[in-house]
Amino acid sequence: MLSNEIISQLLLLSCLTLFSCGNPTDKSTHSTVVRKVNPVGYDLANPDRVAILPPVLFEISGITVIDSTSVACVQDENGIVFIYDLVKNEIRDHFTFYYPGDYEGIAGVAGSFYVLRSDGTIFETRPHQSPDYTQQISSAGGPPAEYEGLCYDSRHHRLLIVPKSNPGKEYGDRKKHPVYGINLISDNPVWEKVQEFDLPAIASYASENNIKIPDEKRELNLRVSDLAIHPLTGMLFVISAANRMLCVFKEDGTLHYLERLDKELFNLPEGISFHDNGDMLISNEGSNNPASILLFRYGNDEIR
Repeated sequence: MLSNEIISQLLLLSCLTLFSCGNPTDKSTHSTVVRKVNPVGYDLANPDRVAILPPVLFEISGITVIDSTSVACVQDENGIVFIYDLVKNEIRDHFTFYYPGDYEGIAGVAGSFYVLRSDGTIFETRPHQSPDYTQQISSAGGPPAEYEGLCYDSRHHRLLIVPKSNPGKEYGDRKKHPVYGINLISDNPVWEKVQEFDLPAIASYASENNIKIPDEKRELNLRVSDLAIHPLTGMLFVISAANRMLCVFKEDGTLHYLERLDKELFNLPEGISFHDNGDMLISNEGSNNPASILLFRYGNDEIR
């Protein structure tokens, strides 16, 4: 029989292993938490895996899935794309594509990475085809704004770009939050408005479902930090770091679902991306807690 001292040492070792910053936490092996899946297929209160990021990614601002084991990400200050290994929980590679700047979003398309700078400028880089290749494919084609959301819409072969806040009544309806698109097939890609989020409809949904939002006493400001298209449903998932919200829209822009995110779990949700099977990744910029990438399995256990 093991002595009490040995048992105590084993318990301590287990705890250190589980909460080590150098290793991700995988709830499939360390927890028996019953999943409470929301209407869009996720239990946002209980991530299935947590990867604590190194200090260089403290200000992580955008992610895009490369394959089942890795993601590409950017951070706010440097023109560098980092390749992060989700299995080994470490940076596997990195490369510089441009000068330092405020880079907010990244999308992977057929061997290329497209990176969004906050002024709306978009860069294309192809590190594995031509390490020195970087070109500016577009300057901001929308109104002056801080742009943060970027994703690839494979169905329409375009990039979607979203400003952080509604540019205001000078440039359109102040009750509509615009989404712009750039056709990647065109020889001369230009911005065009392809969708609008109805802000009063979001506020009404929150009110009807007793969801408290920070702007409820004045007009809702969505404060988009990133977006991604679900690979199986085609719905558009939009995250807002400032008011910690996840909004899910149908393909026509109609709000389908809204959920507030736990501030203890989501420091500042800045990036979102999906695996092909629907598993969702959300990256959090560091704040009081370290930066992290959270993985949420898609669907109920019975249908996986």
